[in-house]
Amino acid sequence: MSISPEAMEKKERLLYRIKEGIFDVGYIWSKETASVLKDEGVLIFFILVPLIYPILYAWCYNNEVTRDVPVAVVDQSRSQLSREFTRGVDASPDVSIKYYCNDMEEAKCLVGKQEVYGILFIPADFSTRLNRMEQSTISIYCNMGFLLYYKAIYQTATSVTGKMNKHIQIALSGNPTNREDEVGTQPLAFEEVPMFNSAGGYGSFIIPGVLMLVLQQTLLLGIGLAAGTARERNRYRDLVPVSRHYNGIFRIVFGKSLSYTMVYAVLAAYEVLVVPRLFHFVHIANPYALLGIMVPFILACVFFGMFISCIIRYRENVLLIIVFTSVPFLFLSGVSWPSSSIPHFWKGVGCLIPSTFGIRAFVRVNSMGATLGDVQVEYNAMWCQVLLYFFLTCIVYRYQIITAHRHAIDRMNDIKATMRKSVKGTANTL
Repeated sequence: MSISPEAMEKKERLLYRIKEGIFDVGYIWSKETASVLKDEGVLIFFILVPLIYPILYAWCYNNEVTRDVPVAVVDQSRSQLSREFTRGVDASPDVSIKYYCNDMEEAKCLVGKQEVYGILFIPADFSTRLNRMEQSTISIYCNMGFLLYYKAIYQTATSVTGKMNKHIQIALSGNPTNREDEVGTQPLAFEEVPMFNSAGGYGSFIIPGVLMLVLQQTLLLGIGLAAGTARERNRYRDLVPVSRHYNGIFRIVFGKSLSYTMVYAVLAAYEVLVVPRLFHFVHIANPYALLGIMVPFILACVFFGMFISCIIRYRENVLLIIVFTSVPFLFLSGVSWPSSSIPHFWKGVGCLIPSTFGIRAFVRVNSMGATLGDVQVEYNAMWCQVLLYFFLTCIVYRYQIITAHRHAIDRMNDIKATMRKSVKGTANTL
């Protein structure tokens, strides 16, 4: 069976287009990689920040919990019971009583100098009210600028208060046996077992989410800087240069995204595999589940960054647009702030951000040992984001190509008009 010349020519034309498309993707990839390596600003956000920030954050929270938080005591009771309470607080591992003050003004001065981070105020009628079998109150003042210090002071005071209440209840009950005292003070015995964070540390709780957020934000910053540089080098501030290699939408999108994905594939492996082990954080991830969530997360961040970069006109704008959103994005993920307390509108906004589902999936896989099936909702949501931002990126780059061609035509018309005026002026002179 012979093939007609028309069919053969059509087949050769199709093969030529495929080869040309592959060549153009490689060309755009090489140009984008070269511009990344030559741009110091992009290198800082693409290489240095992802390498240093996780180490810095993990090192800051490596102690996990705070110990021996200094506090001041204002004991106006000066009784045996008040001294018993202060001894119990001082004996705890989390709080250390550094000063005994005569009044609140003296204690406030110590807090202002940051020599202590909390005040325990024991009123003058503390012992008297207890001996009368009346309820007494101990006031706790904490510096809320340091939430970990507040947690240590408050939990310690609550624990010591509970133990003193238990002893007072036993003394007043008059039970003839110890068993009745145990049943009266603790009718139901329980044992508290922290799951997936045995030390109850802040580092194991917050660092996994921060690692994913650092990946997203640095990727957005690097892509935005690269886009700003491309516009500044172009006479008409166009994102896409006029070149025969930049004629196809998919060539541009695939070429650029391939460059960013290759760089962040290495950085993502470093952040999710090396950093948790380096600082001994909880890391019980299934390798296949970890790979399964990282692939759509990186792709979603890349296409999201390319879509956002189209609205960036200057390099400085990317810092104003991206940097201030880091903390809101962390809150929207539901890791550092309960999802049930987030308004529905902001939940909807969070569904558009790759880090929202990426952080949730990574925390469950990395810290709780979840499988890919356990995070199926987040997994599917990230792939939906990949498709959404891929098509949006294609649309905006299509607009960029049309704009670049229009500017090129206008420039040619201006050159032709200038040449006509020059020729006409020369003719008039002759």
